[in-house]
Amino acid sequence: MKRKNPYSLIDVNDIDIAQLSQPHIGQAAVVGVDVAKHVHVACVVWPDRRFERPWRINSPKQVGLFIGKLLELRMHCPLKVAMESSGTYGDALRQALGDAGIEVVRVSAKAVKDQAETFDGVPSQHDGKDAAIVGTLCLGGHGVPWPLKVGSRNDQAMRYWVRKLDTASRIKQVWCGKLESMLARHWPEASELLEQSGATLLNAMSHWGDPRKMAADPQTQQMLAGFGGHYLAEAKIGRVLESARGTIGVRMNDWAVQEMREIAEAILQERKRIGVCRRKLKTLSEDYPAIRSQAAAVGLITACVLWMCLGDPCNYGSAGAYRKAMGLNLKERSSGLHKGKLSLSKRGARLARKWLYFSALRWMKEPGVKLWMERKKQRD
Repeated sequence: MKRKNPYSLIDVNDIDIAQLSQPHIGQAAVVGVDVAKHVHVACVVWPDRRFERPWRINSPKQVGLFIGKLLELRMHCPLKVAMESSGTYGDALRQALGDAGIEVVRVSAKAVKDQAETFDGVPSQHDGKDAAIVGTLCLGGHGVPWPLKVGSRNDQAMRYWVRKLDTASRIKQVWCGKLESMLARHWPEASELLEQSGATLLNAMSHWGDPRKMAADPQTQQMLAGFGGHYLAEAKIGRVLESARGTIGVRMNDWAVQEMREIAEAILQERKRIGVCRRKLKTLSEDYPAIRSQAAAVGLITACVLWMCLGDPCNYGSAGAYRKAMGLNLKERSSGLHKGKLSLSKRGARLARKWLYFSALRWMKEPGVKLWMERKKQRD
């Protein structure tokens, strides 16, 4: 007879393992776990695909209790734990399971979603049902081993510097947006002469903070030459000074000057952090032949990001599998007369796609690639 509400949760503290396991002594069990930030939900699934009422586990304070219940259950029934990939929320649980010697299996979140209606005839998803589906899919062989792997010391260092570089890049982007708005108000002509995030403009604004003050300083020409080095010709310095002297921008008060200086200084600081990260990654990558090979095509930093997000490309069975792991495979949703558009699946790590996009932008500046792009636009 079917239970009235098979997905109602029961606190893990109230579970009687001896009573639960008594009818199933010796049967292999799968414990499906739906992971969330504060509450994990676990469901024991038996070989005949029947499942127990799901357990509620408050994370992190009841994780130890949950592991104890699993170890007690394992004394009566061999078991494994199945989980969905869920960012970092499940990492502490995976580590605890590994420390206890309990096998962990990963089940595809897409497979769980697709199974929602066929599982019980109702197209709904909630924690208790998802945990039961995860366990059932694992029982049917839809899962891969998923122990928590820390990686080598070099891999950990690379992860640290890649994440630090990406954070610095995003912070720099925020400050660059503020600088753009300030220049548009107080020195709109600057963008036609100097690169917004370049060393010359940033050092000038960090030092003077006001284009008119810069133009009035007798030492400006010499200082600009020092900021720009051999990239800044004397004729261009003259045009910059002329622009600063005759700008139509709004006149700046003391607070606006201070804000301009602070923004420019913040960008310079982030540029320094990014430079340190790049040098560290260059040193680390010397021990990775795969990264050096990829760097020739996509750039060193992008190659390091791909290694951090996807691992060794040699571990993939095909280029298509590697591309799919990046989330760059195409998907389509068409039915009957409706013809859907192709779009990227965007699965996996965001950073891989972000830095590949930057790499593609650099490639588009190459004459051959630029010509190909123009021809493709005409064809499409």
